[in-house]
Amino acid sequence: MTTVKLILDGHSQCVSSRAIVDEIKRACIQVGFFYVKNHTVPDAIIQNALSASRKFFDLPVELKMELENRKTSNYMGYSPLLSGNNNPENAGDLQEGFEFGWEALGEPEDNKVHDNATVQKGVMAGKNVWPAAMPGFRGAVLQYYHAAVHLGKLLFPLFALALDLPENYFDDKATLMKLLHYPPQIGQVDDRIIGIDRGAAVHKKIIIQCFTILWQEPGIQALQVLNSDGRWIDAPPIPGTFVINLGDQFARWTNDVFKSTVHRAINRSGVRRYSIPLFFGTDYDVKLEPIPSCVSAERPPRYDVVTAGEYVKSRLQATYNHGKS
Repeated sequence: MTTVKLILDGHSQCVSSRAIVDEIKRACIQVGFFYVKNHTVPDAIIQNALSASRKFFDLPVELKMELENRKTSNYMGYSPLLSGNNNPENAGDLQEGFEFGWEALGEPEDNKVHDNATVQKGVMAGKNVWPAAMPGFRGAVLQYYHAAVHLGKLLFPLFALALDLPENYFDDKATLMKLLHYPPQIGQVDDRIIGIDRGAAVHKKIIIQCFTILWQEPGIQALQVLNSDGRWIDAPPIPGTFVINLGDQFARWTNDVFKSTVHRAINRSGVRRYSIPLFFGTDYDVKLEPIPSCVSAERPPRYDVVTAGEYVKSRLQATYNHGKS
């Protein structure tokens, strides 16, 4: 897969060179995955978030279940092992996670409702929840969240230019972040059926935002991408990089000009694995209408028009079977 080296100016802003834009365009059209290096996220912030993630997932199950996402209207909080299912053919995802959305830094570290500026509106209305037993958790993961959001804001103009659009075309943005823990997976994996083993952590083309900024734990192979020949290709962790993979919002916006590629994560390493995806999308009230330049008589619209919030919520309901016991 392509590795794109960002060129930054003295203010940590990305220089939109034509060569970089063309490199991203090729990756988005052909694969839907690429690596990015020379990014702006300090390693100390990554390591602090990783340490907080490890400590959270080491908590007793009963403490984590106090924050279960089935108890929230917007799916924020803890998702236990096998509670999500990204592939209908799968028996459940062998991962546990903790998800949260936008929140300003510097607010009181408690588990109460924060001021209205931090609460999502519309179909994804709700608040973040935080573990009361870990007073430093919120600060560590929000530091990472805001650093990764800055990187996403550098990438969005490059995606716009790759589609021959104004740099500010994707200015309306919404973000969700998730901490993930994958226990070692035992048993056989049958490549003929995606995620055939019980608990294979598989994502079958339902990255529901525009793109994901994924940090992978070094030295542990798990992520695979399904290529055009139907073969699974490893996407190994490369030190100093993030994986950028496109999601369904981009596929809908571009009428499938940009690819939302089938991928999966299967932890065969024999050790616990951690990853941190930040899902970068558009504001929830924005309609996912095809970009005019991506529609023609030969390429008619392929999707019904819905708002981003409606789409995100419908996919989360499908993943977590929300509302059922």
